[in-house]
Amino acid sequence: MTQHLDPRSPWVISTHDLGKRPGTMRQMSLTLPASADLGVDMIGVPKDAEVELDLRLEAVMEGVLVSGTAQAPLTGECARCLDPLSSDIEVDLQELFFYSDEDASEDDSLLDGELLDLEPTFRDAVVLALPLSPVCRDDCPGLCTECGIKLAEAGADHRHEKIDARWASLQGLVSENDNDQEK
Repeated sequence: MTQHLDPRSPWVISTHDLGKRPGTMRQMSLTLPASADLGVDMIGVPKDAEVELDLRLEAVMEGVLVSGTAQAPLTGECARCLDPLSSDIEVDLQELFFYSDEDASEDDSLLDGELLDLEPTFRDAVVLALPLSPVCRDDCPGLCTECGIKLAEAGADHRHEKIDARWASLQGLVSENDNDQEK
């Protein structure tokens, strides 16, 4: 059973004006709302953020070739210091939407009549382009592993007394009074 696309959905685009005439082409610029869950753990495109698309739809023998770029804002947090960060991402899109499943393989995209859904193509392009460990700046020192303070704010002289684990069990054998008597 095939699922039919909702022509009112913002990411569903009609290819009616292309017909099935190879060589016909249409360029379009759209601003669409981002769907939810468009990202990875640390960074992503916020739900309903404006996604700007510059597209070219081109009829070919097998279907409709969609190519172009998409720009969207990103929000997330630095993987090193956990500060919030925001930036923009631009991804290239290219997908062939086949007229029939006879020409397409299992993973290929199909047209639903004259409609195509661009959202999965955009989602795949964005998620693959996102950094798995985003940073607020390239030289972000992160957090202290001992106390959790931000190293950028703590300064270069931030240190903790380290006790060699091999001598740690002897630490309690010498009391404060013994130290005073040796002086």
